[in-house]
Amino acid sequence: MFPLVSDFVSRTRKADPVPGRYPVRFGTAELVKDADRANAWLVSVDGVAQSYVDLDDPAHLEFDYVRRFGDVVDRLPPGPVEALHIGGAACTLPRYVAATRPGSRQLVFDADGELVELVRAQLGLRIPGLRVRVTDGRAGLATRREDSADLVVVDAFERATLAGGLATREATKAIAGILRPAGLYLANITDGSGLPFARRFLATLLSVFPEVLLLADPGVLRGRRFGNLVLAASATQLPTAEIATRTASAAFPARCVYGPELRKLAGKAPPITDADAPSPPNPPEDILGLF
Repeated sequence: MFPLVSDFVSRTRKADPVPGRYPVRFGTAELVKDADRANAWLVSVDGVAQSYVDLDDPAHLEFDYVRRFGDVVDRLPPGPVEALHIGGAACTLPRYVAATRPGSRQLVFDADGELVELVRAQLGLRIPGLRVRVTDGRAGLATRREDSADLVVVDAFERATLAGGLATREATKAIAGILRPAGLYLANITDGSGLPFARRFLATLLSVFPEVLLLADPGVLRGRRFGNLVLAASATQLPTAEIATRTASAAFPARCVYGPELRKLAGKAPPITDADAPSPPNPPEDILGLF
């Protein structure tokens, strides 16, 4: 694990972002302006897309899996939330929550201090109610109080693979303890043919939470191609019908899997533990930057 750094990141930025390549902890970051939107920016590291933010419209979610995050968050009870994000990059989802749920208080943990500083300087972190700490996710989890969050989001990748230790049963139990009784856990993972990692992660969530659902592109769900899978878990009933309707009618539809079908998908896969953690899947070279 990386050492915990307790200092919060400053929030000021330059007047205008400067496109270019910048060295960061886990490789080389690139900042690229979207030619189709006036003030939208893509952040990638070593060719792998990390974040897309529209500084003029933080409610715009470009990446499909982040849009699915938004679809689930939108179905939380109205009003501000207390949120913890493990993995931040350009803080796309925190910006969305701040814009759509004014008064929310959010904390981001990110292990790449240089990337955080790049985002601070070029894209700004002056987001109402947001604080950012540079720390490893597991170390950060150990600092949080029980029953202190309405929402916990894990979207932490290093060199295109899920950051170590965040998919285990031990980490999942820690997240469950941080969540309030009606709280929501959201996670983004990637997998390919046969979904071996996703099945084990599903088994992990099902061993801790009574309510779990999965959202994925049908091709990814069938194991036909590598891609993102979004999972939601809670101690209370999830609005599965509403989420399924919303994601099925999206510009790029997603399947919503829950209940017996979800348990069938997990099958007999064993939960991931600290003592028995498989290596997260690596994306094929030909799709780097596209998921």
